[in-house]
Amino acid sequence: MIVTIDGPAGTGKSTVARQLADRLGFEFLNTGAMYRAVALACLRRGVDPAADAAADAVAAQLSIRFAHHRLLLNDEDVTEAIRQPEVSHAASQVAAIPAVRARLVELQRGAAEGIDLVTEGRDQGTVVFPEAECKFFLTASPEERALRRQRELAEQGQDIQLEEILQQQTERDDRDLNRTVAPLKPAIDAEILDTSHMPLAEVLDHLERRVRAVRP
Repeated sequence: MIVTIDGPAGTGKSTVARQLADRLGFEFLNTGAMYRAVALACLRRGVDPAADAAADAVAAQLSIRFAHHRLLLNDEDVTEAIRQPEVSHAASQVAAIPAVRARLVELQRGAAEGIDLVTEGRDQGTVVFPEAECKFFLTASPEERALRRQRELAEQGQDIQLEEILQQQTERDDRDLNRTVAPLKPAIDAEILDTSHMPLAEVLDHLERRVRAVRP
């Protein structure tokens, strides 16, 4: 069984997907982290993350895998490194490159073969797993999403002004919504859930009930 959770940054989908997978006993796939890994590799190599051919050439050389909820890039744990603001910015540029998306979509589908999976991203229910049994699209107000991101960065020791985060978020949303390949949008059959004023436990309880109604 495949459960997809899509939505923009700051809606809590990564945390929700991870904990929902734990509740259900499913595997968890963080596809946004995969794009961040490619972006990090581009930045480290001095490659423009918006340059189609160059970024795809970098992606072709990478080993990206998960182990115990940690992301390994060429066997290096980059779980924290990919959360840097500059990597977030570059990730949305990399994600707009058709060749990179095709490469990572193939990896994502391969990772789902023969297992029960909760997967999160921006195109999981629309492009990668259109036949998924349960599809969700999480959203939240721009201000709430930015506040969540600010708190996350503060926990990492980074003091970033809310206005700066909002600006970066708006730019990224614009790229995600308007890219020609796999733009950010809910699947036709996805349930849309606004998490602006919902505690994490409430979101998890709701999604778990929906999934168990399909397969107890």
